[in-house]
Amino acid sequence: MLVLLAHGVDAAPPCPGCVVAGAGRAPLAVPDGTPLAGYGSFGRRLVVPDVFDRYPHAFWFKPARADGDGLAARALVLERDGTRVVWVALDLLAVDRAFSETVAARLLSAGVAPGVLILSASHTHSGPGAFVDSALMGFVALDREDAAVREALVAAVVEAVRRADAARGPARLAVGITEAPPVVRSRLGGPLDRELTVLAVRRPTGTPVAVVWNFAIHGTMLGARNLSLSADVMGATSQALEHALGAPALFVNGAVGDVSPARHGRAALGEVGSALADAARGAWARATPIGDGPLRARVVRVDLPSPRLSLHNCLGGWMPGAAVLPLDGALPSETTLTAVALGDTAWVALPGEPATALGLRIKTEARRSFRHAFVVGVSNDYVGYLVTAADSSRPSYVTCAAVYEARTGDDIAERATVLLRELYTGGSGR
Repeated sequence: MLVLLAHGVDAAPPCPGCVVAGAGRAPLAVPDGTPLAGYGSFGRRLVVPDVFDRYPHAFWFKPARADGDGLAARALVLERDGTRVVWVALDLLAVDRAFSETVAARLLSAGVAPGVLILSASHTHSGPGAFVDSALMGFVALDREDAAVREALVAAVVEAVRRADAARGPARLAVGITEAPPVVRSRLGGPLDRELTVLAVRRPTGTPVAVVWNFAIHGTMLGARNLSLSADVMGATSQALEHALGAPALFVNGAVGDVSPARHGRAALGEVGSALADAARGAWARATPIGDGPLRARVVRVDLPSPRLSLHNCLGGWMPGAAVLPLDGALPSETTLTAVALGDTAWVALPGEPATALGLRIKTEARRSFRHAFVVGVSNDYVGYLVTAADSSRPSYVTCAAVYEARTGDDIAERATVLLRELYTGGSGR
């Protein structure tokens, strides 16, 4: 069922073609000793789980060192045509549906309408863990949920949105698209999508309000031996953009499931971050105004099949294809897709790590209706990797982590395409 979650906005745009927009940034400050999320290897794990309560916030994984980079929550609020969109970019590995729902409830209790809420994780593998209530994900990559860590992260998101809300004013939006430098590789040996999309938000005077930049890259330039909190290369790029533009830079990952950095290490991270920032600044400078048309946003709930782990894919193919380990109750049985359209530009947020082929399919179909369209992964929920049915039986790390049946990725891509088409036609889909 399609659910419209937009909150009404009574004020008309104060200038022709404008939206009401505000942006804000708040630090993601977590308690000392918070573990890192992203890698389940021994480099991050405690030799013995913390059954004796030696560490206040860690159980399976080592506490982070105190010399980490600054992490942030960056928020953008857009309002027009009776629709309100609240978009938050987070220096986190992922978020689950319970985290997103908690943020929405806390915004309401703080007197801030969540509108159509999109929480987009950057997918850094050196961000904080211990904030998701999932025994499976806690053991695999995130550590057990810790109330203090979770509260710190929720509070930071709420504060970023409050700051964005307080900064609202008339703004014009423009889109810039460029080809990113060759800084990624395919995990599946397939084609890459090197398109880097920039959504430029400026006051009518030209003053920057925010930049949203969309690109597919895994936050794994720092490896499992790194124990310092870091936003990885996406954070370095965003910080460079903020220094250049003087406005919050929201990174939203793309179809990242089968896309890894081509280089690794701290030295390479700085070089790649600078190259991506240069590309994004060029797209900002060349961005063209979004065409006329209303602001629309909708959310659709999607039922998921029972999750299972393919031993064939995880163990290199020597197990029969029918050998699976059921994961019922460990992962979502339903999730959501969120789509937004403004004039001739649209984007759709997906709840996991879609593969490049799925992202390209969605963008190609969406561009039959919209001049510009892009795909945002790792948003509002987490359902693991999403691959095509054609790739689903190929043994690999990617397909091992694709825990729903073979056609799930294709089905979600089709639902996303239909949702975007409905936004274009203005249909309710009910």
